[in-house]
Amino acid sequence: MLEIVILAAGKGTRMRSDRPKVLHKVAGRSLLQHVIDCAYQLNPSRLHIVVGHGSDQVKDSLELNEKLSFVEQKEQLGTGHAVQQVLPFIEDGSDILILYGDVPLISANTLRTLVKYVSNDSMGLLTVVLDDASGYGRIIRNDQGQVTAIVEQKDASKEQLQLREVNTGVMAATGSYLKQCLPTLDNSNAQKEFYLTDIISIARESKIDVYTAQANSACEVLGVNNRRQQAEVERIVQRRLAESLMDDGLTLLDPERFDCRGTLTVGRDCIVDINCVFEGNVVLGDDVKIGPNCYISNSQIGAGTTVHANSIIDESTILGQGNIGPFARLRPGTKLANGVKIGNFVETKKALIGNGSKVNHLSYIGDAKVGADVNIGAGTITCNYDGVNKHITEIGDDVFVGSNTALVAPLTLGAGVTIGAGSVINSSVDEGNLALTRVKQRTVSGWERPKKKAKPK
Repeated sequence: MLEIVILAAGKGTRMRSDRPKVLHKVAGRSLLQHVIDCAYQLNPSRLHIVVGHGSDQVKDSLELNEKLSFVEQKEQLGTGHAVQQVLPFIEDGSDILILYGDVPLISANTLRTLVKYVSNDSMGLLTVVLDDASGYGRIIRNDQGQVTAIVEQKDASKEQLQLREVNTGVMAATGSYLKQCLPTLDNSNAQKEFYLTDIISIARESKIDVYTAQANSACEVLGVNNRRQQAEVERIVQRRLAESLMDDGLTLLDPERFDCRGTLTVGRDCIVDINCVFEGNVVLGDDVKIGPNCYISNSQIGAGTTVHANSIIDESTILGQGNIGPFARLRPGTKLANGVKIGNFVETKKALIGNGSKVNHLSYIGDAKVGADVNIGAGTITCNYDGVNKHITEIGDDVFVGSNTALVAPLTLGAGVTIGAGSVINSSVDEGNLALTRVKQRTVSGWERPKKKAKPK
């Protein structure tokens, strides 16, 4: 039986933030959520999150289930002290894996290797060899290559500082061993903290073998302690996502200028230009083209659709063969049927627009049901809000709405209706009729424009 402990109690002073460090995000998920998602791949019987600073925020950020529990570390007195808080809640016979809420890139495969070393007379320790080991605890081995201790940077001698194999902090042992050794820790060190790493030397004294597993890459064990490290980890994750999507057939015109903060599913022959951001759950059908500088969130974009530059699509659905933008904004609740054109500087919200309809430029269509083959001219707005309530505009098939028109809801335009340009329509129009509200043009001949008065000298 495997239980996993995730240490997430630290404040993260170097982040210079009011938010707990583990709640800062990489690729749209918190650092802690990345670690939890990895942990669940190992199918643990229990997941213990050690919380401290901002504990309520941390708890509120997570989706609770029967496996997840929280243990509070009221004083942050070191990693050893943090794990001590969990001891009353773990089983003696369980294998215990200890992870860190600010190390988001750790892989399940690496952890599976590590926990294999756990038995009644052995434990596992994850190490990594770095070109620059500054800041890390050094792995001390004897002449037989056995691990005998971990020495923290501030407590290391000059000779020990030359070592490049370092401690990642990730380790696995039996619950009974942790209950035996953790209460014996002391804080006689430069930091005056209870180091979890001291259990390695205790293990040697207790005839417990310490086996090491190597992380597949140094990236796996990168911790996030400041904004620069957060940005570094973000780029690593984005590059991995970009490579995975390209392996699935997506064309990225520049993988270094791509951001996915959720899940992106792509069909065949899709193309994404530079500086596009995908958030939440986004699905692209076959032959979808996304222009530069677009933001797409929790949306489905059907086959053959082109999204031009600088467009925003949020919680919307495009069935297929759409033509969107540039500079269009599809707000939540927009649903476009096949072949719909949404042009530049058009905004839609809770709009159902039928096959082949066009809203070409500079218009707002909200709380509307629009039929097929409708043409909505430039500068048209649905006046859906009366200051208290929202109202629906219904537009039938084959309606033509002239430019600079205000449609005051609630309103119904029957099929085949024509609305003259410059009209304010506040009453429903029956099928096939023409409606217009323009004032009759008046021309004044011989008109002289006012002239500026001469300034007094």
